Amino acid sequence: MGQTRDIKMQEKRQKLVECALVLFSEKGYINTPVRDIINMSGYGTGTFYKYFNNKEDILKTLLEDLFEQIVDSVNDYFAHESDLYKRFIETKRVIVEVYARNEKLSEIYSRVAGINESIDQCLKEFDDKFLNFTSKNIEYGIKNGNFRNLPILPIAHSTLAIIKYAVYKWVVTKEIGKEEMSDMVISFNQSLSIGLVKRSYLEKNMLPGQYREVFKEELS
Repeated sequence: MGQTRDIKMQEKRQKLVECALVLFSEKGYINTPVRDIINMSGYGTGTFYKYFNNKEDILKTLLEDLFEQIVDSVNDYFAHESDLYKRFIETKRVIVEVYARNEKLSEIYSRVAGINESIDQCLKEFDDKFLNFTSKNIEYGIKNGNFRNLPILPIAHSTLAIIKYAVYKWVVTKEIGKEEMSDMVISFNQSLSIGLVKRSYLEKNMLPGQYREVFKEELS
């Protein structure tokens, strides 16, 4: 009985989140009252407030889900790729693919900044988690002698910034498509890697052609 009840509770909570995602995307976060989420879900007011204090709680849940998808996808990639340079580049492709699979959520993420301090705090928590996750990968490469001992946070911040910019260009201004979004992020990080990767690493590792092309002048 207890397990069945837990499953039903989780289903209700998930439906509220899904309804909020649709409404935030269609109407905008600021123009979506809690009442609309409740009405769309078909549940009562009490059910909503059993799981969430307000719609900001739902936004935080959505951002946490996006971040968990990013971490899970990157960890899956790490499980079959150990080369640190390939990780540095290809994890960005993996991350962009997560945004591409979540178009509505990506648009919400790109539009809600600056609405109020609470929302900005939600976004900051998301960004801080991303920066910490990215920094650990760079730090690992430095410790293993493959990357130069450069300041980590500026690299992590620039990685986050280009992803946010590319996603914004895709879902908000609609100036580029999904493939162009991915190409923009990958190209930037390949350029970034020229200053990050040690020559000794390049000389002892036989990178595939598409990777070695980035360093053709370094290796000439």
